[in-house]
Amino acid sequence: MANPTHSHDLVRKRTCDAYMWTKILNTPFWAIYNLLPYIFYKDLHATPLQITVIFIMKPAVSIIAMYWSAWVEKRKDRLLPNLIWARLLSHLPFFLFPFVDNPWFFIVCSGFYMMLTVGSVPAWMEVLKLNVAGGTRERVYAYGSAFGYAGAAVIPWALGTIMDNYVESWRWMFPITATISLIAIFFKSRILIIHDEEVPQKQPMSSISIKEQLIRPWKNAWGLMKRRPDFARYQWAFTLGGAGLSVMQPALPVFFMDQLSLTYAELAIAIALCKGIGFAIASPSWAQLINKVNIYRFNGLAGILMCLFPLFLIAAQIELVWLYVGYLLYGVMQAGNEMSWNLSGPIFSKNEDSSIYTSVNVLTVGLRGCFVPAIGTLLLYVMQAGGVMLMGAILCLLSTGFMMFYSRSPLPDKAT
Repeated sequence: MANPTHSHDLVRKRTCDAYMWTKILNTPFWAIYNLLPYIFYKDLHATPLQITVIFIMKPAVSIIAMYWSAWVEKRKDRLLPNLIWARLLSHLPFFLFPFVDNPWFFIVCSGFYMMLTVGSVPAWMEVLKLNVAGGTRERVYAYGSAFGYAGAAVIPWALGTIMDNYVESWRWMFPITATISLIAIFFKSRILIIHDEEVPQKQPMSSISIKEQLIRPWKNAWGLMKRRPDFARYQWAFTLGGAGLSVMQPALPVFFMDQLSLTYAELAIAIALCKGIGFAIASPSWAQLINKVNIYRFNGLAGILMCLFPLFLIAAQIELVWLYVGYLLYGVMQAGNEMSWNLSGPIFSKNEDSSIYTSVNVLTVGLRGCFVPAIGTLLLYVMQAGGVMLMGAILCLLSTGFMMFYSRSPLPDKAT
């Protein structure tokens, strides 16, 4: 914690350093983590139910993550502990991967990691809002994410080659990369937070009923949506686009393994290398654009690429190069989409605490994840994987249309 006498340059530098190193050090772990659904399908011979659960759990645990992020609402003294404990607890279960065979254990670990990772986003965004000025904030986010994805573009290529040649080598990759990721705690612990006001005296948790603790985040989220219709419109349109991407997720392992017959190395080239290159190249441009255009239009531009992604995947049945083109454009789209999702809280909140806005982002991701991947799995029983991906493209197109329509609305003032 810091007081107002601390140098603003020191505060900004330590915050930027911590954010950058967190992204960089997590890159190897994130690379192997993203291959987990395909490891499930190929090496663990997971059932369709288990595949569906892992896709549902990753976003659905965001509902639980809302309670983790609610811990920091209007409590600047809790921001750093929230970040540090989330990093530590989320990685510890992966040290057991070499010794456990039950697929459900891997599913639970995956969900627990996502819950704490997503749950710490509101704290991160509030720290950036407090310590880094607007304009610089977007650049820090963009370059931190770009460095992370650039590393993630190269590392999985090597990991995929090792996994193709050494059976179950992935078991040891998880604890090794988790150890590297945990080093980021050192840099987070050095962050200073300047605030002039005293820490608010909140009602002790012991005096609040369990029912009230459970429903309070929901009431706060609903109250915000009613109070800020501009933010509510953003949520509905963004969720529709996310549903388009989510509904096709259960179809991807089937499409890649059965119809395209991809190896781990080929998967890594597409999912990590091409997507990472697209993300890294596009991030600085998105960072400049988000300060120039309405956030709805910003999302609409990213949505155009979102609509094209499944079409390129389907074209890969004719020529595999379209798979790589599709993931290159996906990376460009994801750079803009993630920037919008993460920074929409500071943008819409103006001079308010941004954590509640970002918590609503987390909540809507969770609600979407509870049922959309399951719908994708059900669709696989009545149509081929390509048909499911076309359904996703239609939802993405609707989201893009709504964003462009809403772009006629006034641009919310940026937080300062």
